[in-house]
Amino acid sequence: MPRQVIVNADDFGLSANENAVIFAAFQAGIISSATAMANMPAFEAACAMARHPVLTGRIGLHFNLTYGRPLSQRIVTRQTFCDSHGVFDLSLARHSLRLSREDRDAVHDELQAQWQRCVDHGMRPSHIDSHQHVHNIWPIGEIVARFAAHQGVPIRLARNLGQNLNLAKRVFKGLLNWRLHSLAGITADYVCTPVDLRSNSVPTDGVLEIVAHPTQLGADFGDAYLAPQESLSLVLEHRLTGIARVSYADLNKEFARGTAALD
Repeated sequence: MPRQVIVNADDFGLSANENAVIFAAFQAGIISSATAMANMPAFEAACAMARHPVLTGRIGLHFNLTYGRPLSQRIVTRQTFCDSHGVFDLSLARHSLRLSREDRDAVHDELQAQWQRCVDHGMRPSHIDSHQHVHNIWPIGEIVARFAAHQGVPIRLARNLGQNLNLAKRVFKGLLNWRLHSLAGITADYVCTPVDLRSNSVPTDGVLEIVAHPTQLGADFGDAYLAPQESLSLVLEHRLTGIARVSYADLNKEFARGTAALD
């Protein structure tokens, strides 16, 4: 069994419905952290919820380059990221290995703007991941990982457990995760979805992150990755009985203590 598990709910701030479900899942102890979308309509309401003691210090940044309007100006002019109306419309292949200097600067500016909006609303992110996994695109991942290191927060690795991971994907994700970890310094060891958790063996060591998208209020909560009748809470209970659920903030504290012990 893993030593600890982080159950992170993505898309906090996307809408009032996501906010309500994520808040309830926190209160029920189903999830242990979440990540917020700083350019979405319900973001300010999410920040108000984040002041609740159960959520405090457990909310990260869900970096977004694919949905809605950006918060910075430079990226609006980059056809790689936005359409002619200034709306996100990512046109970068997932296997891309390079970005132009102009595109890299635009990504960094937008990341800084989304981070700063969290800070300005009293919610300094505890970690960083991304909407639709855009930081799994190599050059974007490098920008996000360096930024996370500068801010002293962890970053999510690419999914490295579960279904649909053929040899080529495993090799690529292994190299990408090595790069993300080497740049950021703090990560979980394993990342999977609730479906991966339900259908595959769990790791026997380390820290596991479950990428969750709870969809409904109630005891079962559901998840976007699971079938409609499936229960997120039951999948977690069945596969992770007795494993401590922590946040990335807890992981960051452990890293700091370990570093201090070596000094």
